[in-house]
Amino acid sequence: MKNIYNHILENKKENRKLLAVLLDPDQCRGSLLASTIAALKSNVPDFIFVGGSHILSSTDSLIELLKEETKARVVLFPGNASQFSTHADALLYLSLFSGRNAEFLIGQHITSAIAIKKSEIEVIPTGYLLIDGGKPSSVEYISNSRPIPHDKNEIALSTSVAAELLGMKLIYLEAGSGANHPVSSEMIETVNSGLSIPLIVGGGIKTVEQLKTAYNAGADMVVVGNVFESNPSLIADFVQCKNELNQE
Repeated sequence: MKNIYNHILENKKENRKLLAVLLDPDQCRGSLLASTIAALKSNVPDFIFVGGSHILSSTDSLIELLKEETKARVVLFPGNASQFSTHADALLYLSLFSGRNAEFLIGQHITSAIAIKKSEIEVIPTGYLLIDGGKPSSVEYISNSRPIPHDKNEIALSTSVAAELLGMKLIYLEAGSGANHPVSSEMIETVNSGLSIPLIVGGGIKTVEQLKTAYNAGADMVVVGNVFESNPSLIADFVQCKNELNQE
């Protein structure tokens, strides 16, 4: 299987946008899981991200099912070290650069490092920035760290560039699951202008219009999840929007 990070780089070079569907194991269960898998079979995103800020259900079993039933590549998007799974195709090794809590900058990494190294899973170091989405998020509560204000574009830029200089391979701007508003197009443009690595944007994106706005502002990949928990059939609209944009 092609290296996932190289795949992201190749698409960035060709200005082809990517879409990831985010699934929370605690939320995606029962009839919702069945409906979501049915939607993913006929409308395949570039990636399925699996994870959440606080998970009680099995990450392993969901990943195994997704790999059996869908053609999308599955990437771990862990909230902490306990969510590591050897069944995923790759792992976003997240460092919360927007906060000042060492536990989520390096502490959780120390806990999981040996197991991850032995697994030989593809690891993608990712600078993770929490952006104020208009309401308190699970990430903010669990990590005990404050988000970057939604209008402080230069702070987001400086933080992102620092993460890149420290060796991160991706930057992820996150407004939080179910945010009242997504990361602004102005912030995406500002951060993208100063980076030479791919930029991921997620949180609060509920419509294809917001998806287009994020892409047009400079996001290389957009992550959408919360809106599909109430209506998995919308996956088709988002995949189609991304495909049409890449054909223009």
